[in-house]
Amino acid sequence: MASSSSSSKRKRSYDSSSSSLKRKRSYDSSSSSSSSLKHKRRYDVFLSFRGADVRKNFLSHLYTALHHIGIFTYIDSEELKKGEQIQPALMEAIEESQVAIIIFSKDYASSSWCLEEVAKIMECKTQKGLIVLPVFYKVKPKEVRKREGSYGRAMAKHESKFGKDSHKVKRWKKALFDVGNLSGWHFDDEVEAELIEEIVNEIPRQLVGTLLHVAKHPIGIHPRVVELTIMLKLASNDDVRMIGLWGPRGIGKTTLSKALYNDIFRQFEGSCFLADVRSEAPKGLVSLQEKLLSEILRRQGLVVSNVHKGITLMQDRLCHKKVLIVLDDVNGVEQLDSLAGGPKWFGEGSRIIFTTRNKHLLTSHGTDEDYIYEVKPLGNSDALELLSKEALLSNNSISKDLVDKVLHFANGYPLVLTVLGHFLCRRSEREWESSLLNLSNSPNKIINDALKWSYDGLDDYAKKICLDIACFFIGHSREYIMKVLVSCDFDPTIGVKVLVENSLITEERETLQMCNLIQSMAMDIVRKECPNNPGGRSRLWDIVDFRFVLSRRLESDALQSIVLNLPKPDKICIRANDLTYLRNLKKLIMKNVHNSFQDAINLPDKLKWFEWPECRPCIPKSSSDPEKSTQLDLHESNIHALLTEGHCGLTQGQIWARTAWPSPSPPWVRPSMASPRAFVANGEGPWPNLGESSVANEGQRWPSPALKKIKNKKN
Repeated sequence: MASSSSSSKRKRSYDSSSSSLKRKRSYDSSSSSSSSLKHKRRYDVFLSFRGADVRKNFLSHLYTALHHIGIFTYIDSEELKKGEQIQPALMEAIEESQVAIIIFSKDYASSSWCLEEVAKIMECKTQKGLIVLPVFYKVKPKEVRKREGSYGRAMAKHESKFGKDSHKVKRWKKALFDVGNLSGWHFDDEVEAELIEEIVNEIPRQLVGTLLHVAKHPIGIHPRVVELTIMLKLASNDDVRMIGLWGPRGIGKTTLSKALYNDIFRQFEGSCFLADVRSEAPKGLVSLQEKLLSEILRRQGLVVSNVHKGITLMQDRLCHKKVLIVLDDVNGVEQLDSLAGGPKWFGEGSRIIFTTRNKHLLTSHGTDEDYIYEVKPLGNSDALELLSKEALLSNNSISKDLVDKVLHFANGYPLVLTVLGHFLCRRSEREWESSLLNLSNSPNKIINDALKWSYDGLDDYAKKICLDIACFFIGHSREYIMKVLVSCDFDPTIGVKVLVENSLITEERETLQMCNLIQSMAMDIVRKECPNNPGGRSRLWDIVDFRFVLSRRLESDALQSIVLNLPKPDKICIRANDLTYLRNLKKLIMKNVHNSFQDAINLPDKLKWFEWPECRPCIPKSSSDPEKSTQLDLHESNIHALLTEGHCGLTQGQIWARTAWPSPSPPWVRPSMASPRAFVANGEGPWPNLGESSVANEGQRWPSPALKKIKNKKN
């Protein structure tokens, strides 16, 4: 790049066989992600040179200029290099540098030491992502690439000494050819100060693109980076590709995207990783547009007056530029529209990567399903390795059973493994046991807060479905869950779809599943509705909490659903009017629950789904408003029909009988209490005040102005 103070802009050197002067640097796309992630950089710049040619003039001035702007530079202080073996310290310095500047002077190739340096530098470029910038100091690039002039004469001497076909000589030749094809600076007889200024201006820009910190322990990442690299088709430069990384919070989307970015960003003319867009967007999309443009165009202080002008500026400035952009944790369509509106915004060969918890956000923005990468939990071996490193298991004797319990709880989520591993580090087995017990009752705050972001972004109807599934229906068939939810007067079709798209539930073999961590988070939300009084919560799933509510006999408007799925039979005492105190109860499902109360019980008015295979007779309390009589689904319940009292007789409706009672019918199938206000039908026997109606058999219907509308569905 030319100096801003130079009257004539100096051109960087390029491969003369190129049809374009567009800046090109070749990077091996197969470079090891894991090695680049684990590699520790010690120096900003490594200077490779032939001391006799440049040490006392150009080199010393360049080193001083870099030092003045705070660039930590490695320069070998040895004037005379004795022997043919390059020193190990020099090799390590090359490996531990971010940028290597090779100063090709007239006699550079005459030194086998220098040739060994350049071979090592090109090796690190391929394997560790080292940035290589050649300076052709009073030699032409083709002399280096094609080994002409002084370079040809020098290589002839090396061939004579080591053998033309020796591995050493072949390695040097390849290194010279490869580096001769890289863009760099060609200096002949111009002013050295201008060249040094250009180099000094360029180095900070290269260092801006330094590797992102991925993770303390980047375990299980490399195979996924390889999969994503294949998906990106980096060799294709005739299109713009947008892909999405999708999964719940804590699954490792951001970590994976940073590793991918590190692995490929140097293959682009400009790159930008915008972290945590969800949190930054409320501060202003303009600031995100400014940051993106500044990093890609490498211009500080770039000002965007408003979002609309920012969009136009991005389209104008980036449409001919091959760029890599990562938008991390996007959660709104306005973010995508303002920062990456479409493929036409960017030059050919560009790659745009989104990470999000919302799959629909990607598809609605035009991302093809084939280019959405679902980030899955870590496998067992990787999860164990991560937990072992975080908890220092090698230094602590913890039983396999306890470790397995932690792994089961973490469910392969890197965030959970990291948080729990750090917390459990150097703790005793008893402390591990105590921690696991506490986690079963109260989720870890860091983990819970992280997972709750997805829930908080839902609409109210989707939140209700999410809590219902979490508290009651994990593992049940999708058809059954939909029936139950439909009975409560709303269509759950779109709600279930939204939960899937937001990675809160999954569909597996016609069932709905939910990660135990998300279930724990959802249950915690319900508990916190009223921590000290289960009757003040919207949902109950614990028989202990239900007994507490029954024992107090307090009226509740909050409780809407009770679902008890007990692993083995248990007894409970529900008296005649206990349930009528739960005025807004809509779902009552009890399995393996036996009522010790021997008489009939009344059901609340607003109940819409009733499922209790072990139930005794239940009589609905009559509605205060006959017009608001609703449909009650008697799913898997030993009830034929329920009747309610109307203004003059009974309200109009239908009855669907499930099955006929055995004969003789149970003695408790009888008119209710002292007056014939409501009945549990046994299919035979007198029906007071029902006019012509007399018998209710399987599947039989009859109209009556005296019946509340009741629907009895079979499985």
